[in-house]
Amino acid sequence: MNISTSQSLFEKAQQYIPGGVNSPVRAFRAVGGSPIFIKSAKGPYVYDEDGNEYIELINSWGPMILGHANDLIQKAVSDAIQHSFSFGAPTRREVEIAELIVSMVPSIEKVRMVNSGTEATMSAIRVARGFTGRDKIIKFEGCYHGHGDSFLIAAGSGAATFGTPDSPGVTRGVANDTLTAPFNDLSAVQGLVDANKNQIAALILEPVVGNMGCVLPAEGFLEGLRRICDEEGIVLILDEVMTGFRLSKGGAQERFGITPDLTTLGKIIGGGMPVGAYGGKAEIMNWVSPAGPVYQAGTLSGNPIAMAAGLTMLNYLNEHPEVYSQLEVSGNRLVNGFKNSQQKLGLDYTLNHIGSMYTLFFTSQPVTDFSTAKSSDLVLFGKYFHAMLNRGIYMGPSQFESMFLSTALTDSHIDTIIAANQESLKEILSI
Repeated sequence: MNISTSQSLFEKAQQYIPGGVNSPVRAFRAVGGSPIFIKSAKGPYVYDEDGNEYIELINSWGPMILGHANDLIQKAVSDAIQHSFSFGAPTRREVEIAELIVSMVPSIEKVRMVNSGTEATMSAIRVARGFTGRDKIIKFEGCYHGHGDSFLIAAGSGAATFGTPDSPGVTRGVANDTLTAPFNDLSAVQGLVDANKNQIAALILEPVVGNMGCVLPAEGFLEGLRRICDEEGIVLILDEVMTGFRLSKGGAQERFGITPDLTTLGKIIGGGMPVGAYGGKAEIMNWVSPAGPVYQAGTLSGNPIAMAAGLTMLNYLNEHPEVYSQLEVSGNRLVNGFKNSQQKLGLDYTLNHIGSMYTLFFTSQPVTDFSTAKSSDLVLFGKYFHAMLNRGIYMGPSQFESMFLSTALTDSHIDTIIAANQESLKEILSI
């Protein structure tokens, strides 16, 4: 496969852009080699600058649930562009998409639009602190909530210790207010709460993790967190930037029957355009300026082009519930095919899967948290990634990412992916 143009572009990019990319995972550092520069995409395919075609399993990290360049969304964007690109003033579509989000996600009574998932999570934490009058938060190891300072914290050595900065530029003062626990460990959360009585404003998590690979909540885990938060007056925030409107119309919270106090959203609500949102109980959201004293603003928030794309996307999902049954069928078909291949080859790698999200972990351990995810063979994953890429399958270039399916994938596409997976495993393991 010729990728000479991508290689040339990457060499040039490194002269002008830190690391040659505008988001770290794109640099292929985790898998080796040079990143593929994408030129266009349509339906289930992406095309690189060298003209190679790939069946795509990233879908822009989740938002392209209907596939790339969906005709309805393209038309909505094209129509909206005729009226200018941004106003910095209220528009009708902001009201319409807010009303639609509230109708689709029962826990959300009011919602504020922002420009990214990072903005959404940063803002949700701020309003939770303002509402409770407390400073500390709890997050989980391996859960990624954007690049806000409060979230770039590693765990301390003991259940009640403070976090330490996980990135230069994050101050110890910020780290002192962030407590971390292993995902799926209720006793660790309870220990943190007991050691920090009346100091914790919020607990934030991905209900289904997509950023240590796809990791599901253990039975009773989400319910246990809801109970602890209720008992301690802690704001429960579900980060559904990835899972919102993907696992069901009402997101993971609908699928698992959990009602958070606040929810953060992104990805799908912009139809592929830059967007984010946070919302929840009216009594909490009414603390947001100008209704209340917690300040948050943005010139491009509610951008009319993003609102047009998102409104079209959400209306389609709301009116076509068969999307979710189709994605379930596709996800089950793919995962069952992968498992059959593993059995044929005598392998015991771990497959985590829910709906249209999955990760193949190169470890025989069940993956239930960040520690078990890190038991994966990262060198082997890198070889697998390139073997799949050479067979025309474009995946996320990291073991610690979920893959995302779209409705543009047909049974034939799924079968092609399954076959490529089996041949790739045979190649890298010399079976």
